Amino acid sequence: MSTHAKRERLLLADLLESAGPEGPTLCEGWTARDLAAHVVVRERRADAAGGLLLKPLASRLERVQREFAAKPFDELLRLVRTGPPKLSPFSLKQIDEASNTVEFFVHSEDVRRAQPDWTPRELDPVFSDALWSRLEKMARLLGRKSPVGLVLRRPDGRTAVAHRGTPVVTATGEPGELLLFTFGRQTVADVRLDGDKDAVAKVLEAGLGL
Repeated sequence: MSTHAKRERLLLADLLESAGPEGPTLCEGWTARDLAAHVVVRERRADAAGGLLLKPLASRLERVQREFAAKPFDELLRLVRTGPPKLSPFSLKQIDEASNTVEFFVHSEDVRRAQPDWTPRELDPVFSDALWSRLEKMARLLGRKSPVGLVLRRPDGRTAVAHRGTPVVTATGEPGELLLFTFGRQTVADVRLDGDKDAVAKVLEAGLGL
């Protein structure tokens, strides 16, 4: 049975291919080629991927990512589609699902929503619930830099607290949109923000995400 992560991986690869190597993304300074290189290095070069979290390794990560970005785009897309080698932890279904479902969903929207004619993607209820489950677990981490209190609410009323504080801003939207919002894509996420006008402005400008 196909997992969410596997489906999102293939969708991301298709969107990257459609955008073309120099196509825009929502990741500042990155083309589709750069984003593809990021995905491949994250899964295949553990010696460099540590730079995503550890600043002392950041320069090594940048160098390795540039090396991969220089590869033919078709080769990068093949590596994205086929995924990590068998010896990689990411090759384990459970780790792939836990680590890549959100990663690939967000990056797919980074490609989709950077296009001038993008259209919203309708998510099935099962996948929406899966995204919500992950968002509940990650909310505090993603919202830690919010300058005000931040509550995430689904249309059915279920909520998650991303940051405690006052005044409080409540972001209401579907799970996928709330994920994009808390991953720092506030300007393209389809959410309704309720709260003090100044507090809302601060949340929109905050460096949310990892």
